[in-house]
Amino acid sequence: MPSKTTRIALKSAAITLVVTGLTATATGFAVLEGGWYDITATRQHWQAVHSLLEQGMRKSVRFHARKVVEPAVGGTPAMLRGAALYQKNCEQCHGGPGVAQQPFAQSMQPVPGPLADAARRWRPRELYWITRHGIKMSGMPAWSVRMTENELWDVVSFLWRMPGLTAAQYRAAMPKTPLAAAPPAPALAALPAPNTERGRTVLTQYACQACHLIPGVTGPETYVGPPLHGLGQRRYIAGLLPTSADNLARWIVAPGQVDPHTTMPTLGVNERDARDMAAYLLTLRRTPGD
Repeated sequence: MPSKTTRIALKSAAITLVVTGLTATATGFAVLEGGWYDITATRQHWQAVHSLLEQGMRKSVRFHARKVVEPAVGGTPAMLRGAALYQKNCEQCHGGPGVAQQPFAQSMQPVPGPLADAARRWRPRELYWITRHGIKMSGMPAWSVRMTENELWDVVSFLWRMPGLTAAQYRAAMPKTPLAAAPPAPALAALPAPNTERGRTVLTQYACQACHLIPGVTGPETYVGPPLHGLGQRRYIAGLLPTSADNLARWIVAPGQVDPHTTMPTLGVNERDARDMAAYLLTLRRTPGD
């Protein structure tokens, strides 16, 4: 049994920890409620905060990418395909050898870093993981919805070769004409069965939560569009189409064709994504008080 002195010491330590925790919580609450923390993009993070976030990001990427199976990367055909994809989707924020970022990207906080040396800092599987999944709270989007698996690895092949490119070689690798449009979506018969969990994820990749409150999807309290809770129990979609998976997918793909007066924009959603999104949205039920 611990001695009296030991018990007193343990009790004092416990009290100290509790008081310290309460004090830290109260201080954090005061800072939050007082609005003292400056969130403007003209004020950078403190260096210690930036370094901590950077370290956490690196550790997270390496952990989650550890089981990705890497194909051979860096071959010239894949590299050239990746160059075209990079020019279309990445150069605006990250620039390239001899090419500056676009003005909007230069002012972002945190600033999107140049990728000319990315292959010296990351393994191919880590570059793939970042490109595929993005980095939250950094402005880096996930490209898994916009690119195929082969295209993602083509981008990695280009990134793998970029440290060795001069400005002239970089320009020469870029296509002389804009990248051709993506091939049409597969026919309906070739589509997999709708996946509700994938649908929930895909909703965030088309920024649906920017305008709608969607149960199960984190987003701002916004009322630009109607809240979507209970959608599966509504009789009509947009007041026009009887509620069904097909009609909801049709509305998501081309709202202006269903209702020419709608303010909902056409987001370029393909058929598979629309069906997965519809599958998730139709699971939503009203809660008491709705």
